[in-house]
Amino acid sequence: MSYWQSMEPGAGRRAPRADALSNARRMSLNGTWRFRLCPTAMGTGADFTDPSFDDADWDEIHVPGHWVLQEVTPPGQLAPRSLRGTADGPLYTNTALPIPIDPPRVPAENPTGDHRLVFTAPQDWHGKAVLRFQGVDSCAKVWFNGVELGWSTGSRLPAEYDVELRPGRNVLAVRVHRWSAGTYLEDQDMWWLPGIFRDVELLERPPNGIEDHQIHASYDHRSGTGTLRVDTDVPARVEIPELGIVVPAGQEITLPVEPWSAEHPRLYRGTLVGESEIVDLAVGFRTVTVENGALLVNGRRVFLRGVNRHEHDPETGRALSHETMLRDVLLMKQHNINAVRTSHYPPHPEFLRLCDEFGLWVVEECDIETHGFIYTGWAGNPPAQPMWRDALLDRIQRMVERDKNRPSVIVWSMANESWTGENFDELEQWIRERDPSRPLMYERDPSYRNSDFYSIMYPSLETLEAIGRREEERPAGVSDAEDDRRRTLPFLLCEYAHAMGNGPGSLADYHRIMRSSERFCGGFVWEWIDHGFHHRDGEGQAFVMHGSDVAHRPNGGRFCLDGLLFADRTPSPGLRELAAVLSPVVIDVGRATATLHNEHDTLGLEHLELAWRVETEGEESASGVLDIPACAAGETVSLDLPVPAAPLEGETWITAEARLRREESWAPRGHVIARGQGLLEPAGAPPEPASAGIEVTLLAPRPGGGHLTLGPGRFDPLTGALVELGELPTVGPEVDLYRAPTENDRGQGGHNDLASVWSAVGLDRMQHRTDAVEITSHSLQVLGRSAPAAHGHGVAYHFEWSAPDERSLELEVTLDFTGPWTDTPFRQRDILVPRIGLRMALPRELDHVEWFGLGPGESYADSRHGAYVGRFGAPVDALQTNYPVPQENGNRQEVRWLRLTGSDRSLGVTGSRFSFAARRWTAQDLERARHPHDLRDSGKVWLTLDHAQQGLGSASCGPALPEQYRLDRSPTTWRVVFTV
Repeated sequence: MSYWQSMEPGAGRRAPRADALSNARRMSLNGTWRFRLCPTAMGTGADFTDPSFDDADWDEIHVPGHWVLQEVTPPGQLAPRSLRGTADGPLYTNTALPIPIDPPRVPAENPTGDHRLVFTAPQDWHGKAVLRFQGVDSCAKVWFNGVELGWSTGSRLPAEYDVELRPGRNVLAVRVHRWSAGTYLEDQDMWWLPGIFRDVELLERPPNGIEDHQIHASYDHRSGTGTLRVDTDVPARVEIPELGIVVPAGQEITLPVEPWSAEHPRLYRGTLVGESEIVDLAVGFRTVTVENGALLVNGRRVFLRGVNRHEHDPETGRALSHETMLRDVLLMKQHNINAVRTSHYPPHPEFLRLCDEFGLWVVEECDIETHGFIYTGWAGNPPAQPMWRDALLDRIQRMVERDKNRPSVIVWSMANESWTGENFDELEQWIRERDPSRPLMYERDPSYRNSDFYSIMYPSLETLEAIGRREEERPAGVSDAEDDRRRTLPFLLCEYAHAMGNGPGSLADYHRIMRSSERFCGGFVWEWIDHGFHHRDGEGQAFVMHGSDVAHRPNGGRFCLDGLLFADRTPSPGLRELAAVLSPVVIDVGRATATLHNEHDTLGLEHLELAWRVETEGEESASGVLDIPACAAGETVSLDLPVPAAPLEGETWITAEARLRREESWAPRGHVIARGQGLLEPAGAPPEPASAGIEVTLLAPRPGGGHLTLGPGRFDPLTGALVELGELPTVGPEVDLYRAPTENDRGQGGHNDLASVWSAVGLDRMQHRTDAVEITSHSLQVLGRSAPAAHGHGVAYHFEWSAPDERSLELEVTLDFTGPWTDTPFRQRDILVPRIGLRMALPRELDHVEWFGLGPGESYADSRHGAYVGRFGAPVDALQTNYPVPQENGNRQEVRWLRLTGSDRSLGVTGSRFSFAARRWTAQDLERARHPHDLRDSGKVWLTLDHAQQGLGSASCGPALPEQYRLDRSPTTWRVVFTV
């Protein structure tokens, strides 16, 4: 059988070893290579491996890179490829394999890229060297100067080969197959992107050089000492000047040290000095244990405030630069994230070096996922097949050996979503014997026999609470002994809060529950970044490409857009919400005090200061900065706030912010870690009108003509519709029960699919009827019904208009839901109404909004911790969140008043607390658009004023929207006042 269809992991490679930097020379082979794409794995023969082969007519390609993301014709033009519906373009699947399940065989249509590089080695650098590939997807055979070196699978793991380097001209030839037997082990939820996508380099190997080393650096929290031993394969000396250490390799030494943690990433830098090579050391002393059902680091419980991270760039796919990886780490630190699960493969080693340096806990996951076998009922699943043992074990060994010296890595995760099998027993045994210093995790086996943690994905809040009480349901097919053991394990939530589109909701609820029980050691939100690609359509319009834009089946659709960052690494509202929820400092603000609860694992608050300000109706009246007294992790401290003692006129809030008192390596001075607010002076009661108000006037009455006037409003006398407000023409307000579905509203797999119900019952196409227009001396009463075609349910509405003065128009709205509110006569599902509010159209010139309420970003019932009360302003266009798939966005909650202005005209809105959104298109326009550039300016500003709107949830991959964030259909009354 061909090597690319072999279950063996490879041939001709060197043994795996630790990733390390040394003074031995290294030559990067990154850059422009010659490239030829062949439609099958057979290629066009092995002629290209001959050093004398003429590749002048080949294309050019950049390495590292994916050929499906580069135009390889003409040479040198590297741009996104056209979207293709064939197997040689970028493909996205979630659970399904893109090839028939017939292991280890793959289709004959197997795009294969031949790569060639001719390079010149320095005259003084020749002899033995190591050729290293940090990552090649999915199978590669390698020739050097015409000599076959071997081949390898395991896309996101290094492969090294011994080479004889010549001074002067050398030729490297690599054949890369898109599909291989390894494909069956790499069915992660991500784009299929073949190519040499990580660094290629030559490493000089001096005689008697240090081939491998292992750092053992534990910490005893009782004595405050660390114990260090560095094992090597050759005689060497360990030197760490800061600690005064000069000892032979293999010798153990114990001395006082500062421990390493994500909050205080203390590294002691030194060298491992051999006969002919010096290796850099970055030693972090720390001890990781699972004791009494808890995850401990350095003897203390830790709580992982984590995210799942795929490697992704919107231009280059999984080929990431150092700058991009650094940006990820800094953004995580700046948003109160302290942990990352490397879903679902080992990352580039440079990312882990950054985690060591800046401080992130890492759960490192192996490049193993066999999710696609779910479509065979798990028949033939590799973890249960002995013939796959070596391939699986090879991947584990290459992960552990490469990253065994990284202090940031505190847990090894053997695989993701690969069901069960006895091969996991062997993987577990090998890791425990090779590296007993770290606990292991594997989520999908319900017995958890190979795991030191209990974990599930996407539980409901109720299920999570039961887990905290150790009252969760018993998994099927698990023995009494296995279940008893599982209940003693700490719980680590490997995936939750699916961040697809607008959301996720309920982050604060999940965090509250996980902090309520010592059984929880944290969790990881899915996921860090949208897997979208920058692209242009046939008309040159830029958009973010997702799976549905590729005409290939199977297809995971938009499911690749599920990140807290947009594809260009712009933080989403969801990330701002997560930062507020995960804050390691909780601030409670009272009348004249601020109480700080320190929820760090080990860190005190000496690196922070407290800035405070007093604002009345959003206008600042006092402010200051206070030093924070000593407050150790887990403790609480209160500070007196020198706020004005005199009563304040208007709604007054005090805001307290814990911020960095000095610049840190990951954020500037003044960066806000936590925020709290307290109400000092509530809003006063609205003044009573001096009289009954302005009278209603009927002008120029005639059949089909004339209008009613009431204060600044003009109304159609037949329908009671408001047609003009002051000098502003209007359409509406009318009853609005609909929102453009979010991805969470659409649910997944036929579950939690609110959006399809809304469409089925016509919430997106309500028709409005006026039943009566009643005029009193000081009010206009409009009674009617809003309902969809083909259904019996609807809403009876009663609008009562009055005018407190010549510039104001007050509307009292009463709604009563009538009819059978179920989706069809057959399914009889209760309809969840997404909003209860009003919609109206205003002149497009009113293009700026100022408001007093929650802001500055969007907020929803279950996603509001990232917002705070204040006075804010923004252009209408800036109020939108440009989700790559258009959907409901831009809502601001708890608004007391707002004013729209433009072209010397304005409109104010007040009332009991309401939510608003202002945009240039309707909810129906948002729903119809596939990409943001499909939206067209309607020529109006559409203003929605909500009495209530349901929450967001995370049902795109998770539980249904929690009950407390749904809207009931009881009779409802509320008021708004318009002022011109």
